[in-house]
Amino acid sequence: MAVYKRAYRPYEGPLTAERWRFLVLPRYALQEIFESRVILAFVVLCFVPFLAEAAAIYVANSGAARAVLGISEAPRAVEREFFFMALVVQGFLSFFLTAWVAPVLVSPDLVNGALPLYLSRPFTRLEYVLGKAAVLVALLSLITWVPVLTLWLLQAGLAGRGWMSSHLRQAFGITTGAAIWIALLTLLGLAVSAWIRWRVVASGALVGIFFMGSAFGEAWYALIGNSWGRVGNFTYLIGLVWRSVFGLALHRSLSREMFDEPGATDLPLWAAWAALLAACALSGWLLERRLQAREVVS
Repeated sequence: MAVYKRAYRPYEGPLTAERWRFLVLPRYALQEIFESRVILAFVVLCFVPFLAEAAAIYVANSGAARAVLGISEAPRAVEREFFFMALVVQGFLSFFLTAWVAPVLVSPDLVNGALPLYLSRPFTRLEYVLGKAAVLVALLSLITWVPVLTLWLLQAGLAGRGWMSSHLRQAFGITTGAAIWIALLTLLGLAVSAWIRWRVVASGALVGIFFMGSAFGEAWYALIGNSWGRVGNFTYLIGLVWRSVFGLALHRSLSREMFDEPGATDLPLWAAWAALLAACALSGWLLERRLQAREVVS
């Protein structure tokens, strides 16, 4: 074949280090995600509680603001319960964001046979998973620990000297609790996306995992009379873990608060940790089994 135009020139620009090349995946994925006005509007909506909580912190620390608003009673001190509830609200919102975004991260690559193309580049399967996971980690971090930790820093700045050093446990609870929640949502979301090709069904399955786990736990409790069936209730398990990392009083039964059961006892804390780690490990295993390069014969 004759070549009429020799306009091709090889790329001569700088090369990204191999260890960071997987970041091309989240870069383009995030760009595509934020092209959706629905997702962009939802992310903006996730900051409405943050603004309300920031205003509450300012009012609690400003006598002038309370005088303008006509508040005569001294407000409650901004303590660990405040940041715990702020993280609960942001975690609730992050779950719905995961249910909408996660199904489109892996499934299209498998449906359209793009995985062999990825793996024929300088990508390993681990780097592919890291690239896809980075999308959810970035989005969920943006609406979980980042705004709540910002609230903690705002309170530290307004409360005066000594408050930050005496409340470091709360910062630890915010970051650690959010990290556990993000890891669980990320691995579950990617696993569901890898095994279910239809977006609506995948989103429904992710929601169903949480609600069916809760329903199974309550059915187990009603039939057998103990709380070990709640080992599949991720909302309950993450509540136990979050209370421990925040240092909240564990003598108050979470079962009593969540399910209105007088005298009910909670699962041991080690069981909650073990169940969450097992869920993450199982999701990782399912994801690894699905992401296998296959030879395509035409």
